[in-house]
Amino acid sequence: MTASLDTRLGALLRNHPARLITSHGTVDDASLAARIEHAAEWLLRSGLSRVASRLDNGAAWCVLDLALRRIGGVHVPLPTFFSNVQVRHALATSGAQCVMTEMQAEMPSGAEALVGFLDDDNLACWRVAPTTEAPVLPPGTACITYTSGTTGHPKGVCLDAATLMAVAASLVEASSAVSPRRHLCLMPLSTLLENVAGLYAALLADAAIAVPSLSEIGYTGASGLHVPTLLQCLHRYQPESVILVPQLLLALVMAAEQGAPLPASLRYIAVGGGRVGPSLLARAQALGLPVFEGYGLTECGSVVALNRPGATRAGSVGKVLPHARVVIVEGEICVQGAKALGYLGDVSLPAGPIHTGDLGYLDPDGFLYITGRRKHVFITAFGRNVSPEWVESELLAQSAIAQAVVWGEGRADNVAVLVPRQPGTSDDALIHAIAEVNAQLPDYARISRMVRATAPFSVAEGLLTANGRPRRDAVLARYTDEIESSYRHIPLFSTSGVPA
Repeated sequence: MTASLDTRLGALLRNHPARLITSHGTVDDASLAARIEHAAEWLLRSGLSRVASRLDNGAAWCVLDLALRRIGGVHVPLPTFFSNVQVRHALATSGAQCVMTEMQAEMPSGAEALVGFLDDDNLACWRVAPTTEAPVLPPGTACITYTSGTTGHPKGVCLDAATLMAVAASLVEASSAVSPRRHLCLMPLSTLLENVAGLYAALLADAAIAVPSLSEIGYTGASGLHVPTLLQCLHRYQPESVILVPQLLLALVMAAEQGAPLPASLRYIAVGGGRVGPSLLARAQALGLPVFEGYGLTECGSVVALNRPGATRAGSVGKVLPHARVVIVEGEICVQGAKALGYLGDVSLPAGPIHTGDLGYLDPDGFLYITGRRKHVFITAFGRNVSPEWVESELLAQSAIAQAVVWGEGRADNVAVLVPRQPGTSDDALIHAIAEVNAQLPDYARISRMVRATAPFSVAEGLLTANGRPRRDAVLARYTDEIESSYRHIPLFSTSGVPA
């Protein structure tokens, strides 16, 4: 464990009444420290230092992660929504010696035998079937986190503990104006953002951390969400801070607009992981929700910039955090400072700043704005550049639309491939939603044509990344015929953006 976190944990042994809060009860500082120490000793006795986990959110996840920090080991967190193929790939490419699961879980794909149990935390340890010689990791690797990448195989990013703690410390500073005392982990802890901001930053801030299971939060499968269960979870744990992806924020906003009460305890709602449409942020603010949009990427240890109380600007993702520096090179956002050690299979990242592939700019006051992805921008037949993420974020703020991919390369107007939020949603309802969005867009970015997807984009079908973003090339390839057919007919919308 790094000196900063180790020292901080030592200072926290003041019998905090509810350091970790679960559906089964609370874990105070002394109990947490004892469980971390026991797990660390067990790992050392077992000769395990490169450990994968496939665990639900809960105290055991936190204990295992912090025990690995204690012994200077490597944690390879695997999301529970990874497919068996993705799990085998991650275990093979990381060189993990074992994978930890809940005791009642079946042997995971890629494992070959049960090693033993870490009884105090109800964890089973499975030996990983060796395939090749374990890959050499960059010196100092503490975490291998897998990103969705652009193919079906996730990509392993190696990070050191000092980088993770630098980001966590910046996040503590960013929230210091409200100093949340209880954080609720609503994202999987296997997600780097929740690991750093929900666990490390909360520990450094001396806050309590609620870690309910994913099912208690309301997740169903890889991307489903039962909103009434989510609301029950919020009221049960009464958090002061949470981290949301845009779709979770939309779910809360829609529920509140329909009269569902939200906890009055909420003081800091950070949202990231994808572009948030200005209209959705405006709706959240109209409800009085303390929402602060941020921006980051795995290669930079997670969060790079964040709006915060007293330093917020509409349309921006906030000011750059102290551990990072941003420069704009030919319109592309490049980040210096905190940096991953490298990717699995590579010795290190190229020297110099990280070229994010994101387009944006800094205003005179230092607020960062994201305008799109360089590789996703398409050019219309009239020579106008369109960032599809911008239009898609506005479409996704409509209650009728669950998923969207926008395209118009070389065309006189643009088409949207849409997945309705409910199977029974009529085409007329989708057309009305598009009209609402078109009213807020310049003419070159408006949607003129619509293709209704035959099924939701999913990971299993190869149309969705592991973290829920559409694989736009795959979606466009799947619906090529329907898109071409739409262009052979009169547009649904006029150039003014209203139904024709």
